[in-house]
Amino acid sequence: RSRVVEELVGDLLCVFRKLLADTLYLELQPAIGVGSAFEGWSPDEDSAVYRLLVPLEPPRGYTFHLELGR
Repeated sequence: RSRVVEELVGDLLCVFRKLLADTLYLELQPAIGVGSAFEGWSPDEDSAVYRLLVPLEPPRGYTFHLELGR
């Protein structure tokens, strides 16, 4: 099931990347599966929690700057 979720989110991200191309919005990167569902085990077999991390990159010509203490 986790593979299906990854593929679905990947397809959605692909559509958004095409729609947001050449804009000043953040660029969405491919999703990364995080957690037990993507490691092949789950504490409760009847329910699954899927956590996907979607890394963001700044638009072309911009950079991220970390601000400490916020």
